[in-house]
Amino acid sequence: MARRLAASAPAAEGRSGVLKIVAALAVVLAAQALLALCLVSAQQLLVPRNMPFGVTGPPSPVVAAVASRAGLDLTSYPNESAVMDAANQGELYGAYLSEGSSDTLVVVPAKSFFAQTELEPAFLAAAHKLGRTVTVREVAPLTSEDPIGAVTSLLLLPLLIGGYLAAVLVFKAAHGVAAAPWRAAILIGYALVGALLTDLIAGPGIGAYSSSHFWPLLPCFWLITSAVALAAAAIQALVGKLGTLLVAVLFIVIGGPPAGGLGTYLLPVYWRNIGVLLPPQSAVTLVNHVLYFDGNDISTPLVVLFLYAAAGTAVIAWFGRIRPAGRANTTGGPEPRTPPGDAASTPNRRRAMIGMLVALGICAVMQSLFATTYMSAGHAPKAANLPFGVVGSSPVLAAAEKNISLKVTQYPNEAAAKTAMDEARVYGALVSSGGTNTLIVVPSLSDLAPLDLAVRFEEAARATGQKVKVQQYAPHPLAAKDPFGLVQALMLVPLLIGGYMSSTLLMAATGRAAGRWRAAQLAGFAVISGLVIDLIVCYWLEGFPSSKFWIVWPICSLIVAVVAFVAAILQKLLGPIGTLVTVVLMILLGNPSSGGASGVPYLPAFWRDLGPYLPPRNGYILLHHTIYFDGHGTSQALINLLIYLGVAAAVLIVLDLRRTEAKVPTDATEAAAVSVPIGAVP
Repeated sequence: MARRLAASAPAAEGRSGVLKIVAALAVVLAAQALLALCLVSAQQLLVPRNMPFGVTGPPSPVVAAVASRAGLDLTSYPNESAVMDAANQGELYGAYLSEGSSDTLVVVPAKSFFAQTELEPAFLAAAHKLGRTVTVREVAPLTSEDPIGAVTSLLLLPLLIGGYLAAVLVFKAAHGVAAAPWRAAILIGYALVGALLTDLIAGPGIGAYSSSHFWPLLPCFWLITSAVALAAAAIQALVGKLGTLLVAVLFIVIGGPPAGGLGTYLLPVYWRNIGVLLPPQSAVTLVNHVLYFDGNDISTPLVVLFLYAAAGTAVIAWFGRIRPAGRANTTGGPEPRTPPGDAASTPNRRRAMIGMLVALGICAVMQSLFATTYMSAGHAPKAANLPFGVVGSSPVLAAAEKNISLKVTQYPNEAAAKTAMDEARVYGALVSSGGTNTLIVVPSLSDLAPLDLAVRFEEAARATGQKVKVQQYAPHPLAAKDPFGLVQALMLVPLLIGGYMSSTLLMAATGRAAGRWRAAQLAGFAVISGLVIDLIVCYWLEGFPSSKFWIVWPICSLIVAVVAFVAAILQKLLGPIGTLVTVVLMILLGNPSSGGASGVPYLPAFWRDLGPYLPPRNGYILLHHTIYFDGHGTSQALINLLIYLGVAAAVLIVLDLRRTEAKVPTDATEAAAVSVPIGAVP
């Protein structure tokens, strides 16, 4: 009997271990699927939806023609002064002034660069068709440091993650005591430090905005970080360890995508309404209006953020001081003395404080890295050696090259130039023949290049007395629900996160950084994960043509597997700190250097040169070019990923076969909570 019980014990332990592994990977898959669903559904189709738009003067047929097709919410103003005041205060995305023989279209680039690219061509085309003369007037123009209005979103990333990580790491350092009376003061103090670091890096350091905005933005950054940190700590106090994961889901996974950095009224209506309830959208509005609208119309975001901060502080105070004091009064005496070995004893309290300082130091480093990497890579995209084709000769080309850096290739005819576009070798071409100039752009290769090329060549044509006709060409048209070609860049984020999160939670579930079947477990997860993301984006969200479903599945799985294997090796060699190293490599360095929807030529030199050596750029190119360019230009990306996969798998198998393995004290909930949001770009 004793022998039978002894034999059954390992079997029971083995079954328990399998269940833990399955549960851990199921959590990763659910988080990954939710992140993909939120990111892609919120940002794939950016079109005006009930967008505030002002009108003044007699009813205009131009406005009627555009409003019937675009989602504009028209507000009539008594005169030009009133409508201009509203535009200058950031209340409107644009306006149309109907006057005598000519009209004026007011655009507000700082409110939304993407909205301007939608509204201006629509109104000009309608006016031309109806024979009306229209003058375009800009209000709150974007600066040279922020030409596409990306700075607001890029600022949100370190502030949001800094506040969240501060709450998580302080909670961990304090051994899970989420409502200690000093918690609010520590988090508010860290929020000031994090805000100052972000302001110094983004402003004077990188130059993403002028130095005159340094002091006005500092209290805004402090408030945003405080609101997130205090609210997170309060939820931890109410829910416990699961509160950490709940905050990640609410503030990052669900709250980040509808933040509205590209324009709140370009979001689907349900996402815009969800965003109103959470801090990220209020944070974006606050920063944007301080940067570009002199702090006008910020009452609502201030109230929302202060409410989150105040509610968080109140909950922490209740659990940390008020409730314990009430219990002491009820019992008629002081709180029981803490035993000497308890976590609250003086030596342990000292160790906890040291642990908290170390944790906040790590948080400050991570926040600084997020502020540095994403901002330096994306705040002012400018083409450098943009591959471009030419057929014939024209003075327009030389004039255009004064304002945009092109890497020009001569082609014998238009067919040869289009073949180069089919193979993703050029971003556009100028075809000159018989005194006519046609600029061909490729919208499926870059969201920014077609507009950039059109503006530069139209300016050059006017300067040389020439005319140029702009024509779009794509080997495979963009999906109807992805008109800007953003989906593959959005897909990449949950694929990367799913990779290192799967390895992290396996480490937490087993208590070891590696195991006998770790490589097989991660490979199996990658296959299932790739399928789930493919199903969500292709069939549920219709983010790319369904004809590409089967080829996209193995690509998604390959990306997940590469990141998972690399994370597993680093965790085996470095322990839990290997997760942070993976985040730095894949999210802080790899994702900004991928090029994304804009394309590699729009990256600064450092990021352009770094990208080929890391999986994210190779994964993006393989994914994107397979869908829209029949796999042309993917050989190097595929080879690089396969090398990563092969080498990492071999190393991991060797490490897994080692029988001596130190246990890793990692909590699965904490691992999931820290891993989920770290790359979820709002």
